Amino acid sequence: MRGALSWPFVRLYLLTLLYFSANSILNVVIPLKVESLGATNTTIGLIMGAYLLTTMFFRPWAGHKIQQYGPIKVLRTILVVNGLALLLYTVTGLGGYFVARILQGVCTAFFSMALQLGIIDSLPDKDRSQGISMYSLCSYLPGIVGPLLALGIWQAGDTNYFAWVMIAIAIFTGAVGFSVRIDKHENGSASARMEQGAAIFNSFRMLVQNPHLFRCSVLMLSASVILGSVTAFIPLYAAQIDGANAGVYLMLQAGTVVLVRVALMKKIPSDGKWRSSFIMWILLIQTASAQSISFSAAGGAAFLYTGAVMMGIAQALLHPTLTTYLTFKLSRTNRNVLLGLFLAMADLGVSLGGVVMGPVADISSYPLMYMICAMLGAAMIIFTYSIKLSGKSDTLNDQP
Repeated sequence: MRGALSWPFVRLYLLTLLYFSANSILNVVIPLKVESLGATNTTIGLIMGAYLLTTMFFRPWAGHKIQQYGPIKVLRTILVVNGLALLLYTVTGLGGYFVARILQGVCTAFFSMALQLGIIDSLPDKDRSQGISMYSLCSYLPGIVGPLLALGIWQAGDTNYFAWVMIAIAIFTGAVGFSVRIDKHENGSASARMEQGAAIFNSFRMLVQNPHLFRCSVLMLSASVILGSVTAFIPLYAAQIDGANAGVYLMLQAGTVVLVRVALMKKIPSDGKWRSSFIMWILLIQTASAQSISFSAAGGAAFLYTGAVMMGIAQALLHPTLTTYLTFKLSRTNRNVLLGLFLAMADLGVSLGGVVMGPVADISSYPLMYMICAMLGAAMIIFTYSIKLSGKSDTLNDQP
């Protein structure tokens, strides 16, 4: 095989699968464990949100450091730190969970940037969306089995099972990570590295000034808030619905992501053109998913599982579509930093899904919280439609 499915890239996808397998378990176990300690939804949201909130702050810096030191050196360092974070979950309590989530957030910022930038820089334009889709696909694959395994560990009531699983994941991820190779790129002169450093501080200004980055970031932020509310609270919400199971929900959602990515991998646009209608359909599916999840408290598990499938479809399509579009529109001189900022908006959204929606759930209820998420999705459909009406969707000049 050649291109995005050649052996060097397959090894990167395998590393991605192993790295994110821990999260598929932790996303279920942590809310259940924290609730058992008497914590509120607000506390649960803060602990769950700390992970990607930290990732958000470190992404732009990660893009700069990877450019400066190369992806291999950075990758090996963060795999060691990630292993220590996984071990911390096994020997600590509530405060330790918060610290471990922060450590994982730092590691994920560097890990995801190293692999995605390596894929983007190494593949030709026609294969770029396929490579990004495969990376994202493998980050979701653990979600098919992980949640059910997590529930089994939790229901067994033996903390040793959880500890051994975390240790095994840390060892296997490190072993594969230290054996991968990514094409080396020239680090550039000292002045070029200083320009990259300055770009970090200018990136937030570009977030508003660059129309391509602005529109994609707004959409990704909003869609991620909806996703984050599911990640943080479905393990608790599903327990209130007759016949529902959080593990089944998360398995359906992740399985849908995988199936859609495999079936439509080559259909995701990879030509740098903006397609408002396509994106509006994706947002409509996610909005319907949030509303279906909200209604499941009264309508039963069927609505919850329907929402899982629709959420998976939206996840499978939106991220690679927007990321691939930006790889064509952002200048190569600061693309790494600006892509890091865009991905940071996704991290911020998932974090806000827990941090902001946790208090909403405490004040009101889970169904109302997910209804508010559906309203946010509807607002983003209107936002995308306004871009289409403006007639500027494909005529904006690229930023230098």
